Amino acid sequence: RMKTTCCFLLLILLQLMIPGTAPCSLDFILDTKIKETLSGLELHPSPTRRLSCVSVKNSGRLSSCPAGMIVTGCACGYGCGSWDIQGETTCHCQCSTIDWTTARCCHLT
Repeated sequence: RMKTTCCFLLLILLQLMIPGTAPCSLDFILDTKIKETLSGLELHPSPTRRLSCVSVKNSGRLSSCPAGMIVTGCACGYGCGSWDIQGETTCHCQCSTIDWTTARCCHLT
C-alpha cells in the first residue's frame, strides 16, 4: 500500500511539470491521498481530527510552512524535480535556475 502511494505521489509530482495543469485539482488529489494514507495508519481513527493543508509559493529556491505545519511535498519552477526538505518546514529546490518554489504544508487539527 505504501509503495502504491509513493508511486502515485511521484506521478503527481511529474504532472506538475506539464504546462496547463490545474493546481486546485492537484491540491485536492494530494489532500485526499494523504488523508487516505493517514487513516490507514491509525489503529483507532479519531473522527474529530482533521488534516489541513495549504500550498505556500515563493520566488527563489526556498519556501517555508507557517508555524505548526510541516512540509509534505515540494514543487519547483522550470520543471526542476530535484528538491529536499530542510528542518521539516522548508522546501529547497536544488536546480541551478529556479524562479519559484512551492511547499505543500499540512497539520492535524
